[in-house]
Amino acid sequence: MAVPFRVGVLQLSMEPIQETLRMATACEAAGFDTFWLAEAYPWWRKHSMEARSSTALTALIAKETQRIGVGWGIISPYTRHPIQIAMEARVMQDLCGKGRFLLGLGASKIFMREIGEGEYGSAPALEGGAGKNAGVAEVGAEKGTGSAVPSPAIVMRESLEIIRGMLSGEPFEFTGKAFSASVPGLRRDAHASREPVPMYIGATGPVLQRMAGSHADGLLTASITTPAFVRYSRQFMEEGARKAGKDPASLDLGSVIVGSISRDKSHAKDGAREMAAMYLANKVQNIRGSADMLLQKAGLTLDEIQPIAAAMETGGRQAAARAVSDEVLAKVCPIAGTPDECIGRLEEYRQAGCTHILLELWGEKREEQAWLFGDAVLPHFRR
Repeated sequence: MAVPFRVGVLQLSMEPIQETLRMATACEAAGFDTFWLAEAYPWWRKHSMEARSSTALTALIAKETQRIGVGWGIISPYTRHPIQIAMEARVMQDLCGKGRFLLGLGASKIFMREIGEGEYGSAPALEGGAGKNAGVAEVGAEKGTGSAVPSPAIVMRESLEIIRGMLSGEPFEFTGKAFSASVPGLRRDAHASREPVPMYIGATGPVLQRMAGSHADGLLTASITTPAFVRYSRQFMEEGARKAGKDPASLDLGSVIVGSISRDKSHAKDGAREMAAMYLANKVQNIRGSADMLLQKAGLTLDEIQPIAAAMETGGRQAAARAVSDEVLAKVCPIAGTPDECIGRLEEYRQAGCTHILLELWGEKREEQAWLFGDAVLPHFRR
């Protein structure tokens, strides 16, 4: 069965809590399908934005809303053992009720580098965790054994298996290359859901994109996703699904896309320009390798975006925005402009194979932008 086309909003967890809550409730009232929170990382502190826990914030969002889907887009098993992720997912299930919570996992290579884990650090992956003495789980890190550090693909696959095992309520034993888990069964009289949670893998490369098709319910692609990158990603997701005997049409492909809307076209473009600048600078300064195909599919070169990264470092967001030319902004393919322009771009992404828009609204008066989307854009996709 084909999944429906959905339009949601994504924010980073580096924004003030009350502003995030107001935005989430505005998006629900405006008619958006989902509200996702991406976990920010400490690199943003250089630009006056503090990293906050997205799992804690999404619990608050779930409590303040009733209908809108609430997603983690994404959190990393390099910072939380899968048992801990499942425990936090229980909180979301309790608060959201059936079918409203969406769980997105990703390697988050910036986090890997910042905490010295996995293939980006000197220590083996995934040290710490609950431990034997906690009576819940122990991490299968290979510190001191001389063994190779588990790859992000192994970490992701094992994480999905453990989280599913935990949420099923059944007794669960697992020993892998990155993790181990020993979990007793949940008693029948326990007040906890046994419903499965839709799980997504956030990925930019073919290996994890195939895994999203074979082992998850969908794929999430990163900021600066363009229609060309959607087509590129979808082929790998579908390849993984077919190999696993799954129907590719049943999988959700969600994409983070810069957005800004206004009756004034130039005003809307300026809002998108600042967010595009932040992400392009981030690609240069933090995740060059994994971002190469994103930039290639956008037709962007490092020579074009290096000045944006330099401006971000020396002058902050506004300076970086001024360094984004009209040509560069056009290559980013934002959903930005008048309502009719936003409808046209949304259709372009849908035709490319995106089934779930994660719109990152930026610019002034974002709550008003959400209302304008709800009034003038979303009805087009409800007909």
